[in-house]
Amino acid sequence: MKTVYKGRVGEFNLEEARLPNGRTVQLEVLRHPGASAIVPLQEDGQVVMIRQYRHAAGGMIDEIPAGRLDPGEAPLDCARRELAEEVGREASQWERLGAIWTTPGFTDEKIHLFLARNLNPVSQALEHDEVIEVVHRPLEEALTMIRRGQIMDGKTICALMLANFHIQGEGSWANR
Repeated sequence: MKTVYKGRVGEFNLEEARLPNGRTVQLEVLRHPGASAIVPLQEDGQVVMIRQYRHAAGGMIDEIPAGRLDPGEAPLDCARRELAEEVGREASQWERLGAIWTTPGFTDEKIHLFLARNLNPVSQALEHDEVIEVVHRPLEEALTMIRRGQIMDGKTICALMLANFHIQGEGSWANR
């Protein structure tokens, strides 16, 4: 393994891998510490979402609050921290919705998905590189935005759909 770049987001490596067919290849891999993402659901059925500037996506995008795991941090602790930092909320009820691999063709990033309820306001604490607008919208509107292609962020699509399944009584996929 050769580390090509190590930064705040992760470590980019050239790694030698032995494939199931016996071949050995060199692969480019972004090693990532993992993340947590949250669907904050208010009692009135509105989801607390964000419009965040994402340079790689070319501007502001609609998404749910999320963030990287700190070293040794549990996914739920990360979710609690990010909910407070990004949207200024805390929740007294947490439900695990599951986890997703973001792009397993080149990264090991795994995002843990949570549904947060019984929200209360706390101080928002944005990081220096975050440009965020908090937006409240009905869950059904957010799902319509997915169908129309207005929400394209993968973690947001997965988490909102899993939250909707959960709310509709199908239960958490995490327990299957």
